[in-house]
Amino acid sequence: MYPAFFLTKCKNKLYNNQPKTLILGQTIQYLPTCQSTNDVASELILNGQASEGLLVITHHQTAGRGQRGNPWEARPGENLTFSLVLQPSFLQASEQFWLNIAISLGISDWLVTHLHERMRIKWPNDLYVDNRKIGGILIENTLQGYSIAWSVVGIGININQTRFSHPNATSLLNETPNDGEFVLENSLNSIAEALEKRYLALRSGRRDVLKAEYLQRLFRYQEEAEYVSDGERFRGSIVGVGETGLLAIETAGRLRYFGFKEVEFVI
Repeated sequence: MYPAFFLTKCKNKLYNNQPKTLILGQTIQYLPTCQSTNDVASELILNGQASEGLLVITHHQTAGRGQRGNPWEARPGENLTFSLVLQPSFLQASEQFWLNIAISLGISDWLVTHLHERMRIKWPNDLYVDNRKIGGILIENTLQGYSIAWSVVGIGININQTRFSHPNATSLLNETPNDGEFVLENSLNSIAEALEKRYLALRSGRRDVLKAEYLQRLFRYQEEAEYVSDGERFRGSIVGVGETGLLAIETAGRLRYFGFKEVEFVI
């Protein structure tokens, strides 16, 4: 439980400058430590204390999680771990992957400024530099009828951490010739601005543009590689992503579609 007085006391304690946005990050709730920013944001929604654009951030997330329920490794004060509250009521429940596309593009827009063509979006929720993971996204939606009432968008980006227990993980500092550590507050503001541009594009119906750019940045798009599904290892080439988020892989002369958790990339 995170009572209102605690959140108000901690608000903007370290994040004093608001991003140049209309919605996202205009209200920032800072917690020195918490189990999960997604859980905090969800509780604020439940208690009627959240509005669209609320950003919940912590320097120490003790029980962060990613897709498939995997834990998210992040050393305190070295990375960005935060959640955004959105109200994408313009999306039907069957269209929720479009929000994933917009969010992935927004984060990658910022990463591309540092990593250029090395930055890729790995379906469904990861951000990669070459073959190493630099960030992840976890979107949790609440439905009202056939539409999405609330979305809590959890984002973790490795910024200044240089050592990881997982050999496949990396950070922005590891992958760039930066002279010193990145300023987390400045990075957060720039990411919020990039995310809002993509979110507003989605809200205005620019789906064709978003989909085309998403495919351009998609990890292993139109490249032959190895995958595993139901214990079967096979070679194939990603040829697209369906309207509901199914991954289309061409293999052995036929097209196969996979949902979340139904296929694994061999890295």
